[in-house]
Amino acid sequence: MREIPVENTAPPIAVRQGRPALLSSRYMVSSCHYLATFAGVRMFERGGNAIDAGVAAGIALNVLERHLTDFGGVAPIVVFRPGMPAPETIDGVGHWPSSLDLGSYRARYGDDMPIGVARAVTPAAADAWLTALARHGRLSLADVLAPSIELCDGFPVYPRLAAAIERLEGRLRAWPTSANVFLANGRPPHVGELLVQAELGALFRRLVAIERLNEGLGRSAAIMAARDAIYEGDIARAIAAFMREAGGAITADDLREQRVEIGAPTHTTYRGIDVYACGPWSQGPLVPMTLNLLEGFDIASFGPGSLAFLHHYVEAFKLAAADREGFFGDPDQVDVPIRGLLNKDYADRRRELIREDRAYPELPAPGDPWSYEGRSGPAGYRPPIAAGVGAPDTSFACAMDAEGNAFAATPSDPGLGAPLVGGLGIIVSTRGAQLWTTAGHPSAIAPRKRPRLTPNPALLMKDGRPLMPFGCPGEDAQCQAMVQVVCNIVDFGMNTQAAIEAPRVISRSFPWTFFPHAYEPGVLQVEGRVSRQVRDELVELGHVVRDLPDFSPATAGVCAIRRLDSGTLEGGADPRRESYAAGW
Repeated sequence: MREIPVENTAPPIAVRQGRPALLSSRYMVSSCHYLATFAGVRMFERGGNAIDAGVAAGIALNVLERHLTDFGGVAPIVVFRPGMPAPETIDGVGHWPSSLDLGSYRARYGDDMPIGVARAVTPAAADAWLTALARHGRLSLADVLAPSIELCDGFPVYPRLAAAIERLEGRLRAWPTSANVFLANGRPPHVGELLVQAELGALFRRLVAIERLNEGLGRSAAIMAARDAIYEGDIARAIAAFMREAGGAITADDLREQRVEIGAPTHTTYRGIDVYACGPWSQGPLVPMTLNLLEGFDIASFGPGSLAFLHHYVEAFKLAAADREGFFGDPDQVDVPIRGLLNKDYADRRRELIREDRAYPELPAPGDPWSYEGRSGPAGYRPPIAAGVGAPDTSFACAMDAEGNAFAATPSDPGLGAPLVGGLGIIVSTRGAQLWTTAGHPSAIAPRKRPRLTPNPALLMKDGRPLMPFGCPGEDAQCQAMVQVVCNIVDFGMNTQAAIEAPRVISRSFPWTFFPHAYEPGVLQVEGRVSRQVRDELVELGHVVRDLPDFSPATAGVCAIRRLDSGTLEGGADPRRESYAAGW
């Protein structure tokens, strides 16, 4: 008698994401380049903590992603260690030259912001990295710089870096100090060839030597002695001399006065989770502000990738962006009503402006947050429509360990965006391009003013413990991607990797922070994996849909590490970039 086969009733195996969410018990690092991630992992093997690992990964990004970051650029950081009452931020952003006000700048350049030293602010990334390491790390600067020194001796050029150098070849040829590094063979490097950065490696070795000369002062003081050489010693003199020769306005006095600001992050809660973000010296408050608006909707019932979710998210973000443009600026020089902007009652009032049947055709008017602080203040700035294209930049690294240490940093300023300082292998930060040449804007040029940064790392906490350090590159797409990832995890129950890989939408319906501050009313960039039906329905609501590829770097590149209820660490890294997570 023939045997009748038993039907297999097990559900079919389905791959629901491109990469697995990595799980580890001791530590995890996630960054925008795989070699930087491994640089961070090496710190744990040397006995370091998440801050050592994060700084090592971040400085490695300054070596590896020269088209996006620089050791002389910016590096805002958020840190938490057990025993701290709350996380702290290290601003990692420099100051506009003290001698250059808006009038004198406009007399020289008008409304333009030429590429190069005309955009310079004091370099702050080095200050931020070394300050974070001295305050919160365990290892020496020599330990932390070791991977970056090796990378300076040569690493294989990858496709996106090769393409960026080739695209900017003409610019680099005009800057001999840069051409010597990036066009070393008389041409842009090919994929797989080694990029050697001898002068940058020599700078790192010089800092290690200074640390060793001062090791009798103790670990932290020795690290800060290396930091002081950059801002007050012979390295500072070399930077100031270069700026004089190149026509820049940064002086030795500006460098001497450079100090990162250590402060409290902005804060809200989202469905019982504490959300910590950078202050209004960056666009960081957009994350908690948008989440405040979304908290009033039953987001989970909308479903991921649905018309209801995408429309409500975009309209909420527009409202937050209107207030960003209306009020954000360096709070050392601008009165920013940040308590009112983060007030839950204010969010309730603003949420009433979201229509389910129609998209705002442009940026809404800013609100009146002053009354939610019990005072009055000026109306928010309303920006004009502008055309233009900003330059891509920025990277990201985060680390977390089983002890409860958490670190996130968003380094930026492309090393291809200004001439390298001869003998040092770094640029002087060009982040001044995120100031405005328009009088009346809260982030308009003023002496010693910090530009309102796009880079903005963030940290979720729960029950006093780190839950998820996260962030991304992507200019003004950063906060948009970050909010969508939070909703994917908190509202839709995705794992960290799936939340990162899920299709995104990016609004362009507000001014991009980079000069010339392009603003495209109503435009919504939509990744190709969003269904055609949903895209058509978005158009019907008034969104001006612009199709993107299925996985587009234009939608940012999120990296994140989440602590599960069991204590296990879950790492995710964005396949839209060279990002990788690794742990043990």
